[in-house]
Amino acid sequence: MLRLADRWVWDFWCVADGADVHLFYLQADRALGDADQRHWNSSIGHAVSRDLRGWTVLPDALAPSPGPAWDDYTVWTGNVVRGPDRWHLLYTGTSRAESGLVQRVGHAVSDDLIAWERVGDGRAFELDDRWYETLDTSIWHDQAWRDPVVVHVDGVWNALVTARLPTGERSERGTIGRATSPDLTTWEVRPPLSGPTPFGHLEIPDVIELDGRWFLLFSSARGSVPAEGHAGTDPGTYVVPSTAGPLGPWDWDRLHLILDEGWYGAKLVTPPSSTDRPARPVALAWREHDDHGFGGWISDPMAVHVTDGRITVTPT
Repeated sequence: MLRLADRWVWDFWCVADGADVHLFYLQADRALGDADQRHWNSSIGHAVSRDLRGWTVLPDALAPSPGPAWDDYTVWTGNVVRGPDRWHLLYTGTSRAESGLVQRVGHAVSDDLIAWERVGDGRAFELDDRWYETLDTSIWHDQAWRDPVVVHVDGVWNALVTARLPTGERSERGTIGRATSPDLTTWEVRPPLSGPTPFGHLEIPDVIELDGRWFLLFSSARGSVPAEGHAGTDPGTYVVPSTAGPLGPWDWDRLHLILDEGWYGAKLVTPPSSTDRPARPVALAWREHDDHGFGGWISDPMAVHVTDGRITVTPT
């Protein structure tokens, strides 16, 4: 597992480069004492592995910009993809001037996955109020526009983000926002990919293909799910199958929980393959609660099974 003595670790994302799997993760100093303060003292750490169990920590990937800047308060969850020329990192940022309440998506590039440089001032795109909820703390505690994940579909780069609809029941406005790009640099915000859902927000989204079928994977925390009786009552990591491709639509009647709140932010990761062991996805997740309170570490691989369009994960 990835467990650091001096730092909490939580949201993460992976990218493969040959036989290596690079893990990027949010981190904060355990000396803060209060784990809730980690969100406002975060940076993006980096580690590498060949078996998803033993990790070598590398230099940090990204920290908040010197102020004043749009991302001078926090850098949060993102995604790394290989473009035609370089590696590209999309990440979430907030500013001190806005007390961290307004989220935007930033862009950095790298030639080697180690040294990262922001593109211009780092801004990639922000929400369009025609389709998405803007900041109103009487309705929700922040302006949700975060956790980008990038998928390449029919020659177009698609960034899927955690967002909220501008109308409807407060606890059902969670949606998957979308922006598209021809080159990973110039982005255009599009309408959301989902209508009202049983969630206040759909955090850390991902789209995965398993056994020829696409799934939407996301997490939802306590306080972000609606009243009992809805499909998404419990906090944790959820999966919903697509009825078409990676951009949905999704069959919400087949929504199911794969890991409960003891684990959070699960990702399905394909380890490097070998000649005698075909690669099959496994699940990684970060520990939210353990015997000492907040966990703040990333699990060993967990077994993943798919049966009749339903994913199950065996917790480690």
